[in-house]
Amino acid sequence: MAQKLTALENETFAFLDIETTGGNPQRDRITEIGVRFWRAGEVVGEWQTLLNPETRVSGFIERLTGISNAMVAQAPLFAEMADELEQQLEGVIFVAHNARFDYGFIKSEFRRLGRAFNARVLCTVRLSRALYPGEARHNMDALIARHNLPQVERHRAMGDVSAMLAFFEHARGEHGDDALNSAVHRLLQRQSTPSNVPSEIFRELPHSPGVYRFYGDNDVLLYVGKSTNIAQRVASHFSGDHQSSRGLRMSESLRRVEVTETAGELGALLLELKQIKTLSPLYNRRSRAAKSLVSIALSTNADGYLQSELARTISPDRLGDYFGLFRSKRDAQGAIQGIAAKNDLCGKLLGLEPAGPGPCFQRSLGRCKGACEGAEDAIRYNLRMQIAFHALRLKTWPWPGSIGLVEENRETGRTDILVICNWIHIATVHSEQALNEFAPGAEPVTFDLDSYKLLVKALLGPDKNRLRIIELPPFTQPAVLMP
Repeated sequence: MAQKLTALENETFAFLDIETTGGNPQRDRITEIGVRFWRAGEVVGEWQTLLNPETRVSGFIERLTGISNAMVAQAPLFAEMADELEQQLEGVIFVAHNARFDYGFIKSEFRRLGRAFNARVLCTVRLSRALYPGEARHNMDALIARHNLPQVERHRAMGDVSAMLAFFEHARGEHGDDALNSAVHRLLQRQSTPSNVPSEIFRELPHSPGVYRFYGDNDVLLYVGKSTNIAQRVASHFSGDHQSSRGLRMSESLRRVEVTETAGELGALLLELKQIKTLSPLYNRRSRAAKSLVSIALSTNADGYLQSELARTISPDRLGDYFGLFRSKRDAQGAIQGIAAKNDLCGKLLGLEPAGPGPCFQRSLGRCKGACEGAEDAIRYNLRMQIAFHALRLKTWPWPGSIGLVEENRETGRTDILVICNWIHIATVHSEQALNEFAPGAEPVTFDLDSYKLLVKALLGPDKNRLRIIELPPFTQPAVLMP
């Protein structure tokens, strides 16, 4: 038998709003809480308090909310009010406008006390979207203007609570109890999703590998991610309570989701890297394109000793001649310094000290065995150098030409063949016929550090024998750009 929808008659709704010192639940604190309790069409109580946030209220927040440092100086701490608040909210439906923000802050405050807090949550932004799907904006100011709600003291807890409850009662009067009950029930049962995006978008996401992109207002690209199960991974972004301001901002900004399916995980990883580097999404911190790559080259000097020098021009078809790939000169020099310290190598021969007659400074400290003044045999020193740098040697491309790495997905029937040469992903085709007809375009390709690491791990790692690889006949390779 279908469950009867009687939330409006049988439940207590706690309309809650908070004011805070900022937008980061991990760092910022609550300065005010206001709650109004509503049941069966009547207000049955309210509860409010200022809180001492144990940190300074900024001038910006004071101007926005009207809550000053003096006002909260003598207010109770959250820890002192936690028991009472928990009792007030026990068993009710927690209602807030953009509830992820308020609920996330309340949970964070309880978490600081080593306590868990959980509630059934109803977001009035999502309720407005459900009842008024034709409207574009659902923030509180838009609701007040659109529905001609009473003016309130905005950005104070009880003022915003009054506006929220006024919208709820207006929607009840306009749509009736049955429609409102139905909407409330659906929203309480639905998994947590951002308030500003229709839930249908998330239900339509594929459960297959690929890359997803989050877009905000004016189609600004917010984030690029990948997964072997797109729908599951996207849902995980919004399943928590957003303990970081970055997560909150991204959730509030999200307007649409776009996906590109792939046959397998490697194709998704490579596409994700490429799009992060070329499209520069706002919230991707890792895997940004390096402005330049630096490596280390070894050469023999006039006295027969190996010496190191920084290489800024690297030929991808001769990677085995270089040691390490670094995003800056500083990173490369740091690696050389570490190798010198662990292996008692000469600072002058490593380029860490100016060239010239006499021993290096490390020799005077007993950390060089004398290659700089001919005291150590060149053959012995060179062997120690080769051993010391061996772990950094870049991998030589093990095939005579390009390869096609086949990824197949039996569930979706999709086939991707990744065309790769010299650790560079050149293109993706979708059949062996297309692979046989493939010819690279005139546009140059870019050698990428992260893709290099990814492909070395995939092609030379422990699972390499499971890969299906098609060796391709020679063709003219596209020009290669080094960052």
